[in-house]
Amino acid sequence: MDKFELRDKIVLVAGASSGIGAATVELLLGEGARVVAAARRMDRLQSLAKDRPGHCLPLQLDVADPASAASMIDRMPEGWRNIHGVVICAGHDVGGRARFDQADADTWTDIIDTNVNGTIRVCRAVIDQMAARGNGHIVTLGSTAGLRVYPGGSIYNASKFAVRAFTDGLRMDFAQTDIRVTEILPGLTRTEFAESRWGDGGKAQTFYDNAPGTLAPEDIADAILYAMTAPASVNVSQLLVEPTRV
Repeated sequence: MDKFELRDKIVLVAGASSGIGAATVELLLGEGARVVAAARRMDRLQSLAKDRPGHCLPLQLDVADPASAASMIDRMPEGWRNIHGVVICAGHDVGGRARFDQADADTWTDIIDTNVNGTIRVCRAVIDQMAARGNGHIVTLGSTAGLRVYPGGSIYNASKFAVRAFTDGLRMDFAQTDIRVTEILPGLTRTEFAESRWGDGGKAQTFYDNAPGTLAPEDIADAILYAMTAPASVNVSQLLVEPTRV
C-alpha cells in the first residue's frame, strides 16, 4: 500500500529546539511537510526556520505553562492552524538519577508536570480539530523508562509509565476514527538530556560514553517518520527503539 503523504501537511513538533525534536523537524521538512517548530528557546527555533519561509514556523511554547499550551493554536498565523499531526518531544529529568529523598518535592513534581501534564496539554490543544475532521496523528515520546524501573528513576519512570497509559487510552478513545495515535519508546539516546539533568556537560558525556550503546536523535526521528508515513489504514501503536548493545 502507498505510504501516507506528508507533503503540505502541517505538523507541530513540541520540544523542537534540540535533540530528537530538532532531528524530527528536519526529517519532516524533507518530506515536504509544513512544520511548526515549538519550544521555549526561540533562538534555536529561528535557526531551524532560517531560509524556510512558509515551510517552518517557529513558535514559543512552554508545555509546563497551561496558558502557553492552551493559546498555541491562536498564536499561529491563520494559514498554519489546520494541524494534521503533533509530535510531543518536550520533556526533562532535571534533578533525576537520584534517590527519592535527595531532591525536594517541587523538583519531582516539575518532572511530572512537564512530561505528563505537558503531553496532555498539547494533545488537548489539537484534538478538537482532529476530532471534527475525523483524522490526524498524535505521536508521544515515551521511553524504555516507561517499561523498566531503575534505581534513581522513581519519578522519571513514573512520568513515562503515565505517558504510556495516557497514549494507550487516547488511542482507545479514538479507535473508531481515522485519528492515529503512536507512542515511540526510545532507549538511551545521546542528546542534551543528560546535561540538562545534571547541569554538567562532562558528567553527561561520561554517562553516555560508559553505556554499552547509544542511539542518535536521528534514529528516533526515523522511527517517528516511519510511523507517520505508514499507510493511512495502519496505526503503529507503539515502536520500541533500542541500541543494538544494551
